[in-house]
Amino acid sequence: MEKNLNIWFDKEGDFLELTIGKPVKGFFREIGDDMLERVDAETGKVIGFSILNFSKRFDKLKETKSLHLPIGIELKSG
Repeated sequence: MEKNLNIWFDKEGDFLELTIGKPVKGFFREIGDDMLERVDAETGKVIGFSILNFSKRFDKLKETKSLHLPIGIELKSG
């Protein structure tokens, strides 16, 4: 089943959110400093993640050319 990656950034709130597929009811679980994973309330599967204070991390990214996120992603070809 093909699912879209949705990216949303709130500049005023300095909040980045990435979700997979259509929106479903879920909850956030902290996974690191200002980082949260979004979990499907029905299945318990991770359906996205969010980064608070994203601009600070992005400024660091310009200097280091890398940004560590405490997540793993599995890619499969169809």
